[in-house]
Amino acid sequence: MPTISVSLGMYVALSAVMFLEYAVWGAWAPVLAARLLGPLKMSGKQTGWIYATLPIACIVSPLVAGLMADRYFNTEWILAAAHLAGAVLLLVAVRMATFPRLFAVMLFYSLCFGATLPLVNAVLFHHVKDVPTRSLVFIWAPVAWALVGYFLTGWRNLRKGEGDGSDCLSLAGVLSIAMVLACLLLPATAPLKTGEALPILKTFAMLQQFDFLVFIVASLAVAGMMQFYFLGSAQFMIDMGIPSRNVPASMGIAQAAQAIATLAVLGPVLGARGYQWTLTAGAACWAVLYVAYVVGRPPALIVASQVLHGLAYVLFMIVGQIYAEAVAPPEIRNSMQGLIFAATTGVGLFLGTQLAGAVMDRCSVAGKFQWQKIWMVPLGIVLAGTLVLATVFQGKVPEEKKDAKPAAQAQTQAGPAELAS
Repeated sequence: MPTISVSLGMYVALSAVMFLEYAVWGAWAPVLAARLLGPLKMSGKQTGWIYATLPIACIVSPLVAGLMADRYFNTEWILAAAHLAGAVLLLVAVRMATFPRLFAVMLFYSLCFGATLPLVNAVLFHHVKDVPTRSLVFIWAPVAWALVGYFLTGWRNLRKGEGDGSDCLSLAGVLSIAMVLACLLLPATAPLKTGEALPILKTFAMLQQFDFLVFIVASLAVAGMMQFYFLGSAQFMIDMGIPSRNVPASMGIAQAAQAIATLAVLGPVLGARGYQWTLTAGAACWAVLYVAYVVGRPPALIVASQVLHGLAYVLFMIVGQIYAEAVAPPEIRNSMQGLIFAATTGVGLFLGTQLAGAVMDRCSVAGKFQWQKIWMVPLGIVLAGTLVLATVFQGKVPEEKKDAKPAAQAQTQAGPAELAS
């Protein structure tokens, strides 16, 4: 079990913010579609556009938020303000029953929430330098996603039903208010006003570095293929003979694997293999998952393959965020996190959503999905990304950051009393 390299108070504050960030997201994202397709009678296309609001917002918001945090305002203030506005918009969304109004409210909400995703990481990376302690903070993300789902299920069982399904938005709004309070307890994280060019311009200038450009393009492609997993897995499992009542628990295996991998795998693998092979291994996990989906039998294979999604998320998505921080100069750390979120959660997921929807429509005959053909598409793209990472990407880190690594590792070997500050 790794030890923490910061004071207990700082660890609790950073963990609370990480937990609530993903609890807010997990409160509405998995179940809002049931309200849209059910009580509100929206079409599948309309539901898709409601869900596309966050990827659309993440193309812009992370970059703007990163600029503001690097240049003008303390990061914790931006987080608190964005979540306060988000709480109001979520509570307004509860009352929206038509597509145009709900789409507009959710788009404005997503612009607020999308701004906070990279900043939560940036605060963590600023105050915590070693991977083991970062893992002990990151672990609260999958825990929050799972617990908030269990809470909502329990709440609905106590009420003997889910009503009109708007309770997920109300819960997310309440959690957003709690998040505002948690943000105000964060350690001060002031911008580094260097007087140089705008941080966002310096961030985009890093795309001129071939290795970093390869990383961004591969991240965009591989991360975008997650949308095939999210859009298709539940129905695929049902069609392969897994009872619908068992689907949530089956997919929940991925969250359990993510939590365990964050704690037990992230630090050792990254320390032993470096960025190139850790990112390659993460992408390869998704490739193997899609191989299992293409095979499709027996159902136990599909269920067991959920572990690969959890591993892939940790070794690819989280390690990708750590790598972006590692190569970024300190004065653009927020903008750099904004760029990686804009590429993956923004452009990647949006294009992935559009591709997944088009492929699923094209590979549907008489209302039946041709799953083998569907899964071949993300398999091919992820395999290409994996090969690029293994052969072209080098995962190089600036020399001055390499020199700082032993000190960070030495921190993790000290006793708890020595680490408190």
